[in-house]
Amino acid sequence: MPTMPEQPSLDFISDPERVSSGPAWSVPAGRPDHELAGGLAPDIARRVAAIDWHRVQRDLDAQGAATLASLLSPSQCHQLAGLYACDEGPAAGTFRSRVVMARHGFGRGEYKYFSYPLPALIAGLRDALYSGLAPLANRWFAAMGLPADFPPRHADFLGRCHAAGQRRPTPLLLQYGPDDYNCLHQDLYGDLVFPLQVVLLLSEPGRDFEGGEFVMTEQRPRMQSRPMVLALRQGDAAVIAVNQRPVQGTRGAYRVTMRHGVSRVRSGLRHTAGIIFHDAN
Repeated sequence: MPTMPEQPSLDFISDPERVSSGPAWSVPAGRPDHELAGGLAPDIARRVAAIDWHRVQRDLDAQGAATLASLLSPSQCHQLAGLYACDEGPAAGTFRSRVVMARHGFGRGEYKYFSYPLPALIAGLRDALYSGLAPLANRWFAAMGLPADFPPRHADFLGRCHAAGQRRPTPLLLQYGPDDYNCLHQDLYGDLVFPLQVVLLLSEPGRDFEGGEFVMTEQRPRMQSRPMVLALRQGDAAVIAVNQRPVQGTRGAYRVTMRHGVSRVRSGLRHTAGIIFHDAN
């Protein structure tokens, strides 16, 4: 089940609406751009194909996070962020629920979960990035003594989620204004959890907003928490650990706990997209 955030400080939050709002299964009409409605754009497909997965795995092993520079173009970021207001009229059905963080003690700001079918840009990235991350997920689970059986295709993993009752889509858009922030948290949602997720920054720091840094903490056994700040630009993505990851010690691998959040936005408007690979119960 989702865990509650601990203290003010990122982009995906655990909340009651993730397990209370029903799914929207109808096909939403009127997507604002063909790349969002008609398939993964060729330039994005090329960028995904060019990802150095060995480097990504090294970074994730070392710190539980890795960055993917310029995964989206500025225009693609603008189009995706523009969906936040598209839940009325011809685009009704784009989202299944809206969460105002302050109502639940999650921080300040708000976010919306996409309904199925997802915008093709999000669905395409979800499938393609999962395929690149599944081998690492299996290696991490094996190192932590957990069943390492994530299939190579995301559709097959989603089939397992849905068979287990986790049927609500978890990709989301987040919106922060002045003085908004997101508490440290983990994005769980059910018994089936893929150990990695992706954050896409859709706004440009220094131009669209000030503050609002993406932050993570790592808690190792019998040690104080280690903070990290990921410096992202518009269109960059961060691959991060969802919950726990293995760290090699002198007596073998042990588990460390990861959490993430967003620091206070001092001014402007900040939009982020989150791609979580497991669905919610």
